[in-house]
Formats: sequence, C-alpha cells, structure tokens
Amino acid sequence: MVAYSGGVDSAFLAAVAHRVLGNRMLAVLADSASLARRDMEHAREFAEAHGIPLCIIQTEELSKPEYQRNDANRCFHCKAELFESMKKLSAGLGFQHIAYGMNADDRRDYRPGQRAAEEHKVLAPLAHAGLTKLEIRSLAKEAGYTLWDRPAAPCLSSRVEYGRTVTREVLDQIERGEESMRQLGFREFRVRHHGETARVEISRTEMPRALTMEMMDVISAEIRKAGFKYVTLDCTGFRSGSLNAVLPADVLLRRGA
Repeated sequence: MVAYSGGVDSAFLAAVAHRVLGNRMLAVLADSASLARRDMEHAREFAEAHGIPLCIIQTEELSKPEYQRNDANRCFHCKAELFESMKKLSAGLGFQHIAYGMNADDRRDYRPGQRAAEEHKVLAPLAHAGLTKLEIRSLAKEAGYTLWDRPAAPCLSSRVEYGRTVTREVLDQIERGEESMRQLGFREFRVRHHGETARVEISRTEMPRALTMEMMDVISAEIRKAGFKYVTLDCTGFRSGSLNAVLPADVLLRRGA
C-alpha cells in the first residue's frame, strides 16, 4: 500500500509500484480538511489516468487535541493517524507493507512525520534508493508524467503559524486565499495564516509581477475576501518550511527522527 497525496513523490512511487506490482498494490488517499480540494482532484485524476488502484479514506486528525494545538509535533500526529488508518485497512485486504513518498532530501529537513513512519515501520523506497527531489522530478518527466514539475503542495495545516489552533475555518481561509492567488496567475506561493494577518510568500522569480501597486492592491483585495483583516507580502519570497524558522534549535536538530 502506498500513502498517496498526488504530489510528485507519492505519485511517482505509486506509479512505479503499479508498474511493477500491477493490482498487487493500492494507493491510499487520505481525505480531510487539510487536503485542498484542488489537490484531491489532481490526485484522483492522476491515478485514473494511469490505472492506479485507488482507495480514498477519511482521516480524523483534525478532531484530535494534540493535532489541533499545532505545536512542533503536528505532523507526527497527522502521519500517525494516516498510518494507523492504513494499517486497519491493510489488515482486511491482506497487504503486508505500507510505503510513503519520503525522498533523500527530506532527511535534511525538520519533518516529525518521519518519526511516525519509523514507529509504524512504514517503508520509504525513494529515500532508500537515495533519490533526491530533483532526480524524482527528472524520472517522472522521463516517464511522461505531466506532474513532474508541479510545485510542492503540502497540507493546508503547514501554512498555520505554530501555536494557533488548527480548525476547519482556518484551513478554509488558507485554501480560499491560495486559490485566489492561483487565479491571479501565480504558480509557486504560500498564504501563511497569522490570525488576522495573511503573510503571502511568492517565489522570487514571480515577485517582480507582484511588486506593482496595481497587483498589490488586487492581491490584498482577494486575500481579504478569504477572511483576513491584514495582508502582507513577505519580501524574502517563498521558501518551503519557513514557519519552522521560529522553532528552537534543539527541536530542529531532531530532524523529525
């Protein structure tokens, strides 16, 4: 069984598993409030296009206080919920192994979900093969998978500042804000949730387009429609995991393991 989100890593892993194992594999997509509807549809479309067996399950991490409180271990609780749900499913279907799309680069980042994977004995074939994100994109392109250059799309909860309670309303604000940015033609960005304030990160290659008075007015107006009172544009630009910068050094040094 492959933990499948529709991102480049898990999609590539699921496609290869299907090519090698045929119907002796199953991609499992976890549906919850933290998965943007757009990403859900992309995941379903990719699986359907490539004939990958797909099972969609409901996960309930959002109902758990340890997840809602949104501390540095939020991702651990999310992945633990996912892998526990997959184990229950696998018991009834006869699957012996669960795998997920961790790549070799992920070992260098703070990712508590890796600890959950280790505790549940989940396999990480891409990381085990030493494949980096860039290499996976290259292999996906060579295989003809149109998502090879799709921007990374982690769960919506990853946009919420640590310590702020994760709720459906908060996630809905983020999803609406990011969809408005997408409709404006931006490709790589994040809408970070800081309460009444949305901190918008845009890739540095796209920043010149954003830095006109006309576009800033449009961005501000659109993001406010999602329920934010204030809108800021981060001058540093988009960077993955920027919210981790506020975590203490001893936490970051754990690297999720």
